[in-house]
Amino acid sequence: MLLATNWQDYQVLDTGDGEKLERWGRYVLRRPDPQVIWPKTLAIKEWEKADAFYTRSATGGGQWTYRNRLPESWQVGYGALSFRVKTMGFKHTGLFPEQAVNWDWMAKKVAGAGRPVRVLNLFGYTGGATVALAAAGAQVVHVDAAKNMVAAGKENLQLSGLGDRPVRWIVDDCLKFVQREQRRGRQYEGILMDPPSYGRGPGGEVWKLENEVYGLIGECVKVLSDAPVFFLINSYTTGLQSMVLYDLMQRAIVPKFGGRVSADEIGLPIKDQKMLLPCGTTGRWEADR
Repeated sequence: MLLATNWQDYQVLDTGDGEKLERWGRYVLRRPDPQVIWPKTLAIKEWEKADAFYTRSATGGGQWTYRNRLPESWQVGYGALSFRVKTMGFKHTGLFPEQAVNWDWMAKKVAGAGRPVRVLNLFGYTGGATVALAAAGAQVVHVDAAKNMVAAGKENLQLSGLGDRPVRWIVDDCLKFVQREQRRGRQYEGILMDPPSYGRGPGGEVWKLENEVYGLIGECVKVLSDAPVFFLINSYTTGLQSMVLYDLMQRAIVPKFGGRVSADEIGLPIKDQKMLLPCGTTGRWEADR
C-alpha cells in the first residue's frame, strides 16, 4: 500500500464501526467510511469530543452536526502548500489527504525530467494535485465540470503563494475537452485523472467508471507528447481493483510508449496503531529513464 505519511496538519486519530475520526489542523471531524468494518479502538468519549460529525440519511445524503462552533473554512498545510477545507455536502471537506502520496510522486517526476513538463489534470476537483505540480515547476491545465471546484482550486494556488505559476483553469466536460485538445494538436508530458465512480452529464448521460475508463484512457493517450513522463489514474470504485488499473494502462499506454506500469492501494496511517486506512487505488505509468 502507498501511504501518505508526510502530513503535519492532518491525521487519522481512529477508525471503527463505519466511521473515521480525523484531525484537520485545529479541528477534529468524525465522518462515515463504509470500508471501516472493525470496532473502534479509542473510547467513545474521545469520539464524542469531535468538533463536528456527519450522519448519513437513510434516504440518501446526510448532514453535519456541530458540537463546537467551526469557522466557515480554515487552512491546512502540506509542506509549503496550503489548502482551504470546510465541512461540505456528502461528508466532504474539499481535500483528499491520501492523495498526497501521489502529489509527491508526480512532483518528483516533474522535477527530475530536466525539461518543461506540461500536465493535464482531469477531474481536478479543488486542485490539490494542480498546486503540487505547479510548485514542482509544471505547466498545468486543470479541468473540472464544476465551476465552484475550479474556483476553489484557484484559491488554493493563491494560498500556496503560487498564483503566478502557469496554470490554466477550465470548466468543461473532461472527455470533450480532451477530444478538442486532439483537434487543436495540443500535447502533454503528464496526465492524471481522478474520475467519479458514477455520475450524470448535463444532458442526462450516465457515466459509469467501469464502462468508460478504458475509452477515456485511449483518448488521453492521443494527447501525450512523443516524450511523456507519467500517466496516473485514481479510483475510489470498490470493484475496480488495482490489478484492473494495471491491466488497463498496460494495454493502452505501453504498446506505444514502453515504460513501466505499477498499481497499488493507497491509504493513510492511523495514529498510534499498526492498522492502515485504505482509501482507493492508483495506477501509475512512468517513462523509462
